[in-house]
Amino acid sequence: MENFFKDNQDILFYFEHGNLEDIASRQEYNFADAENFDYAPQNAKDAVDSYYRVLEEVGDISANYIAPRSEDIDRQGNTYKNGEVHLAPGMKECIDRLAKADLMGFTLPRKFGGLNFPTLIYTMSIEIVSRADAGLMNIFGLQGIAETINAFASEEIKQEYLPRFSSGEVTGSMALTEPDAGSDLQNVSLRATQLEDGSWVLNGVKRFITNGCGQVSLILTRTEEGEKGGLGLSLHLYERDKTMKIRRIEEKLGIHGSPTCELQFNNSPALLIGERRRGLVTYVMALMNGARLGIAAQSLGIAQAAYIEARKYAASRKQFGVSIDKLPAVADMLTEMQIKIEASRALTYEASKIVDYVLGFHRKMKDANTDPDEKKQLKRTAKKLDRLASFLTPCSKYLCSEMCILVTYDALQVLGGSGYMQDYPVERLYRDARITTIYEGTSQLQVVAAMRGVLSGLAEKRFVELADMDYSQTDSSYLKILEQSRKYLADAIDYLKSQNKSALIDLHARKLVDIAIDIYIGYLFLGQAQHSDRKKIVADRYIKTTTEKIKMNFSIIKSGEQSTLDNFDELLGAVPEMN
Repeated sequence: MENFFKDNQDILFYFEHGNLEDIASRQEYNFADAENFDYAPQNAKDAVDSYYRVLEEVGDISANYIAPRSEDIDRQGNTYKNGEVHLAPGMKECIDRLAKADLMGFTLPRKFGGLNFPTLIYTMSIEIVSRADAGLMNIFGLQGIAETINAFASEEIKQEYLPRFSSGEVTGSMALTEPDAGSDLQNVSLRATQLEDGSWVLNGVKRFITNGCGQVSLILTRTEEGEKGGLGLSLHLYERDKTMKIRRIEEKLGIHGSPTCELQFNNSPALLIGERRRGLVTYVMALMNGARLGIAAQSLGIAQAAYIEARKYAASRKQFGVSIDKLPAVADMLTEMQIKIEASRALTYEASKIVDYVLGFHRKMKDANTDPDEKKQLKRTAKKLDRLASFLTPCSKYLCSEMCILVTYDALQVLGGSGYMQDYPVERLYRDARITTIYEGTSQLQVVAAMRGVLSGLAEKRFVELADMDYSQTDSSYLKILEQSRKYLADAIDYLKSQNKSALIDLHARKLVDIAIDIYIGYLFLGQAQHSDRKKIVADRYIKTTTEKIKMNFSIIKSGEQSTLDNFDELLGAVPEMN
């Protein structure tokens, strides 16, 4: 039988060399759950064994249950009738299968019926499920709704809702977007009103809501009358009842199995999550960071599926007397696809690992037995790593989603005319890929978020730490190449700052972020090369090819080219007349 976990040699590499026992020790603080739950691990080795066995099951279900249903789900899609959304039969079956396997509370504490797995393992599971069906991931991968409730809601709300998430009784959605508030969430206008008895009701519209037909939604609301901007926003929990109307579901290019809804709230009862006025700044930012890692993992899964289809086809398709994977042009395309996937996976798994470290430090700080001086040090370290996670998360979402589009594009090209037809899954993967650069923040917004880490020097500080690690199993010349690339980045930043034009920095932001990402992955690949001869070859190719791209981006920035700013109207001409 196929298994989408066990056949992925790169994910298995992380199990062997990813220091998972350290992550497990941070996740299972003192392994205290072992006293109360018979399925809780006794030690770090036991925990990693549990991770492996669960991912093995995820890989089996994905390969042999979900993937065979994905084509029918895509073609049937969801239907809307009498105000209700009806999922494609295969989608409902897949959700039920995952729930029966106890996989719907992946990261929730065991006291709520969850597995208490770390973010890194959950990221791996999302990638595996997405390889089978990207649309299903948009329901399975929305477990961040429950995580947010666990992080910020009252104990009463947690006790009422989290066990239902873990059992699969309910699924969730995060209702943020509105017709006039897409990327700019500060303009959210859906009104939450507190009644005399202290309860809340919601009135307004939310649009483009993934799984908006789910039973439980977290709603970004405006609670402070007359106060504009993010400080007037709060977060509420809403459970489906007759007061909320699903106005329609969207007809989309891809991810047909994932229902995207428009919702109308009419005096709908809701519960306040946490404190008023912290909805956007604290709660939704945490929610979206998790969601962005999820989309990065989804992108990896789609790209992995497309690459495998291209690899198999190229090895079997003969032209000019040989299989086409022996033709240099096709061979190079396949090689680039594989390395792009591995590079994106390296950065995303690094981001997930840093998130796990932050959470681990917070667990230790909450321990009453932790020495006060140690708590202060832990707080400083956690704050530093939290800033790093806030940098790596948008970098990962940006890199993986853009990579996903390129890989599915090239996969379709490898299959040629066959890839354009519905006889092969590549055309579906190509359509599914397109949303990844858009939802949970466009690539352009991810670059804006990542730029803070580049301009502030956070990225360079991390490079100093990475450069100081042990790379004795590889040639020192690679470190010199990366050091030179860091000088290019520093020079480019200094140049742009010296021009004293914020618009010029914005214009070249993507190039700066690309340079920083290429350097970071170079160090990650060098670290992997300490354990594998194959990874030495990967690191060699990646570092040598990306350094040329870095030089190009640096040269464009230093050239002073800014025709987009200076000659926009002349270059584009008049705006076409609206019909």
